[in-house]
Amino acid sequence: MGNRSAADADRLLEGRGPGTGGGAGTPAAAAAAALAGGVLLIGAVLAGNALVCVSVAAERALQTPTNYFIVSLAAADLLLALLVLPLFVYSEVQGGVWLFSPGLCDALMAMDVMLCTASIFNLCAISVDRFVAVAVPLSYNRQSGGGRQPLFIGATWLLSAAVAAPVLCGLNDARGRDPAVCRLENRDYVVYSSVCSFFLPCPLMLLLYWATFRGLRRWEAARRAKLHGRPPRRPSGPGPPPPEATETPEAIPPPEAVAPPDAIPAEPPLQGSKRRRAKITGRERKAMRVLPVVVGAFLVCWTPFFVVHITRALCPACAVPPQLVSAVTWLGYVNSALNPLIYTVFNAEFRTVFRKALRLCC
Repeated sequence: MGNRSAADADRLLEGRGPGTGGGAGTPAAAAAAALAGGVLLIGAVLAGNALVCVSVAAERALQTPTNYFIVSLAAADLLLALLVLPLFVYSEVQGGVWLFSPGLCDALMAMDVMLCTASIFNLCAISVDRFVAVAVPLSYNRQSGGGRQPLFIGATWLLSAAVAAPVLCGLNDARGRDPAVCRLENRDYVVYSSVCSFFLPCPLMLLLYWATFRGLRRWEAARRAKLHGRPPRRPSGPGPPPPEATETPEAIPPPEAVAPPDAIPAEPPLQGSKRRRAKITGRERKAMRVLPVVVGAFLVCWTPFFVVHITRALCPACAVPPQLVSAVTWLGYVNSALNPLIYTVFNAEFRTVFRKALRLCC
C-alpha cells in the first residue's frame, strides 16, 4: 500500500466513476460513511424510480406524452442503481482502489457514460417534444398517433450507446494502464464524451424550454383576450396563432360552452372550415410545469462533475483534490434519487398515485 501515492496522483489526471475516491488512506470511518451513504442512495433510487414506472403503467391519467419520457428517464436511473452504483460504492469503500478486472472496469465506464448521456438526451427529447406541441399543435396532434414518443425515446438510447461504445471497443485499453485504478484512460475521449453528453445538449435544451414557455404564455394571453372579446396583440415567438382579430364579441362562445380545463384547445378552429382542434390537455400543461424543476436539479447536480471532469482532461497539471472529485461524483449520482421527490412535491397527480401505491404496499 505504500506505493499507492504515485497511483493516486496519476488518478487525478482524468477519468470518472470508481477510482476517484479519497485515496488508499481512507480511514475506517470514511469507508463506513461511504457504505452507509451508498446503500441509502441505491435504495432511494430503486424505490423512487420503480414507483414512477409502476405508477405511469398502472394509472391511465399519468399516461401522457411527457410522462413516457419521464419513465425512460426513470429507467436510466434504475439501471444506474443496478449496474453502476454498487461497484462505485464498493470502490469508494476500498478507498478508490479497483479490485476487479480491467474488462469489468471498461464495462462499468461504458455503462456510466451511456446512462448519464441517456438521462440528458431524454430531457432534450422532452424539450423537443414540448416545443413541437406548443409551436405547431395541429401538426403535433395529427402525428401523435404515429409513435413519435417511442421513436424519440429509442433514438435517445441509441445515441447514448453510440457515445459510450468506444470504451467497449478497446479505447480504454491504454498501454501502461494501472489495473488498480478504474477510469477513462483517453483524454480526448473524456473531452468528446463531455461535450456530447453535457456541454452541447444543455444549451439546446434550455433554448427550447425558453421558446416553449414563451409560446405557451403567448397562447394563454391570446385565449384570455378572445374570451373577453378583445383582439389580442400578436407577439413574436413560437406558438399557435392567436384568434382572428376580426372576431366580434358575438362570435365568442358563452362561458358554459368553453372547454373544461383538461381539454383546452391549443389553437382556435378556423371559421368556415371543419378541422380537428389541437389540444394541450390540463394534465400535459401540469407536467410541463414540473420540467423546469427536473432540468434545474439535473444541472445543479451534474454541472460541477462535468466541469471538474473536463478540467482534469484539458489541464493535466492542474491540482484537483481527490475529495472534490469524489464529492462531485456523489452529487451527480444523487440526482437519480431526486426526480421522484420532485414529481411528488410539484405534481398533484403523481402525489396521489404514489400515495395509493404506498398504501397498497404497506
